[in-house]
Amino acid sequence: MTDWIGDVFTSDTGWRHLEALVDVRDRMAGTPGEREAAEATRDALAAACGDAALDEFEIQGWTRGDSAVETPAGAEECIALPRSPNGDVAGEFVDLGYGLPNDFEETDLDGKVVMVASDVPGWYDRYLHRREKYYHAVEAGAAAFVYRNHVEGRLPPTGSVGTSEQPLGEVPAVGVSKEVGARLGRKYDGETVGVSVSAEVGDATSQNVHATLGPETDEELLVTSHVDAHDIAEGAMDNGAGTAMVVELAHALADREDELDTQVRFVCFGAEEVGLVGAAYDAANRDRDDVRAVLNLDGVVAGRTLEFYTHHFDALGDAVREVADRFDHPVSITPEMGPHSDHWEYVQHGVPGYHVTSQTDGAGRGWGHTHADTLDKLEARTFREQAILLTALAVELADDGFAVAHASEADVAAALEAEDLAEGMKITGDWPY
Repeated sequence: MTDWIGDVFTSDTGWRHLEALVDVRDRMAGTPGEREAAEATRDALAAACGDAALDEFEIQGWTRGDSAVETPAGAEECIALPRSPNGDVAGEFVDLGYGLPNDFEETDLDGKVVMVASDVPGWYDRYLHRREKYYHAVEAGAAAFVYRNHVEGRLPPTGSVGTSEQPLGEVPAVGVSKEVGARLGRKYDGETVGVSVSAEVGDATSQNVHATLGPETDEELLVTSHVDAHDIAEGAMDNGAGTAMVVELAHALADREDELDTQVRFVCFGAEEVGLVGAAYDAANRDRDDVRAVLNLDGVVAGRTLEFYTHHFDALGDAVREVADRFDHPVSITPEMGPHSDHWEYVQHGVPGYHVTSQTDGAGRGWGHTHADTLDKLEARTFREQAILLTALAVELADDGFAVAHASEADVAAALEAEDLAEGMKITGDWPY
């Protein structure tokens, strides 16, 4: 009964797929590289499931060009944030520190170039997403947005702007390293600086990858990840590891298919990094009442201990605890809302869902969304340990004895309000209620 554990721990199927994904190099949404990675994932899933396919959809294309922060002493190194509009603007430079909501209200930012940090102070009660800070700056009349990494190492951060209704942002946006940001704040606060961004924009397509295992039941368990990654690095942590883990789970569950009471659908989404576009497309075209739960893998393997956001679905937390106790393996369970990955396109409508990521050292994204998101940061041992736990969890969730009730949209909205997340979602255009 436990032979499967040794098979998973000694398997190199998922890790080899991770290597294949990072070797694609540019998996930016809508690019040939993203398509190549999706086709490779389809083929890897087909080897386990036999019925893998691509589902294509249209997106707003964006290809990086040149960008600059121009100071009186010359240009500083930066990178454009994806879906920044083209532009060449100048204005008084304002270092707004953390960029908390009150900071935008208390400072005259009209026509100015605003810089904010990528973190929040330890005493602040919630994380502020990049896009929330960006749209606070837009609402305040800023001419441009500069996003400063809070992690040392001369690495500028990336991450998209824009909304589902208006995919391109409203003002030019760039990322700078902590060190460049410190220099800008020290030397040029109150001085005139310029920000320029050039990018190629136009129509593009992305695709989701689908495969299934188990009996043909009306109800399905979705096991998900995203294939795309930012174009500045390998995208190993975000989210090559998640997609490779989906492939590993498909092969592990294929060997245990007779234990599945519910159909398992594997979905590896496209275009997550530019607004959860692939997941939104899938959720809009699926009968969400038939989704038992979503097991979304985004950020696994980056740390040895898995972290499960369970969005107040107590039965999901109980299932994780049962598996963790069975293997005497530590996990972290966070019951609160987490609206920043593909699961959210289902959870916001009341579908039970996990966001499975890694417990890290508290440095935010760390190497994620920078040039340093590379394979050398990950360990095969961690991948294999987590594959065992996640395989066991998937079998548990697909069992007829497992039950979890859907929530009402009103309950989800109330939880977001209670956790002070609603305000930010309304600012970014992500509030669906």
